[in-house]
Amino acid sequence: MLLKTTLFTLFILMVSATASAQLSSFKEGPVITDFGKNASVSTHTVSTSAEFKVAFDVGSPADAGEVNRKFDSLARFINMHVGAGVDKKNIQLALVVHGKASFDLLDHTTYQKRHKLDNPNKALLQTLMNNKVRVILCGQTAAAYEIDISQLVEGAEVELSAMTAHALLQQDGYTVNPF
Repeated sequence: MLLKTTLFTLFILMVSATASAQLSSFKEGPVITDFGKNASVSTHTVSTSAEFKVAFDVGSPADAGEVNRKFDSLARFINMHVGAGVDKKNIQLALVVHGKASFDLLDHTTYQKRHKLDNPNKALLQTLMNNKVRVILCGQTAAAYEIDISQLVEGAEVELSAMTAHALLQQDGYTVNPF
């Protein structure tokens, strides 16, 4: 039994060390330094003249006090493409939020009432919006959860529904990121 426990512990340590070493290749920036860590890929085929208009659909919330990893994906998208040589002006992103992920859009005061913590997503959302990312909340979700636009981080928009937001974005040439 002691041998099995020892071997299992060694296996876990090896897996953890390997995962840690793999994650060490992920770096901050070049555009957003506090979020969106990414790894360079020397064999990529993305043209430096590529243009992106992408909508990210998020319905899953983060755990209380944690940054929503799907929100962070937009920072990673910006960083990895600019890092690969794409001009930042050629990247237009939208974050369409619905369901319980809507609580990750709350300002500190409203988030604190719910979780007794500041909203860890606020800085990321403000950084994204400072980089021309549209943050759009589903109006149907807002109505269902009784969320007023005044309770959201500054700059967030509310559309009739997430479906409406996606339809309008697609009419404007956006594709949907397949999370």
